[in-house]
Amino acid sequence: MKNDRIAKGFFNVQCFDKDGQLKWTRDLPNGIVDVGIENLLDATFNGGTQISTWYMGLINNASFSALAAADTMASHAGWAETASYDEATRPEWTAGAAATRAVTNSSTVDFTMSATVTVKGIFVTSNNTKSGTGGTLWSTAAFASNASTTDGDVLRVTYTVSG
Repeated sequence: MKNDRIAKGFFNVQCFDKDGQLKWTRDLPNGIVDVGIENLLDATFNGGTQISTWYMGLINNASFSALAAADTMASHAGWAETASYDEATRPEWTAGAAATRAVTNSSTVDFTMSATVTVKGIFVTSNNTKSGTGGTLWSTAAFASNASTTDGDVLRVTYTVSG
């Protein structure tokens, strides 16, 4: 049996208005960036340090051009993070136990939007600092169509990693 992939991920994002009404839903697969796969391989097979806490951030549609496998937290020329949400830091992705070759967060990762902004996508990183450039980037994903939000909207994100 040949398996050409190590891991893949999938985001489900729901946007609720300030009254709790569902505005839109987006599903999107993500790309695992090079440094993410290298970290996974080092931690699993080469005695590298495991990253045990992961966080999510939002990619701004403004000036977006592309995601790249070579993106890192310090260098991602095709996109910028939006910090237009109320949480003081990037929210933590808390994984449940692995089962049937997958792991999913045990509760949604929520972003309470603090402005009108068009969100282009999502990323997963090991650093919780909003707009920070440190840490290890694991994955990135872009919406196929614009995802508009307004002040008070809540984005609820479920993320699944599988192998």
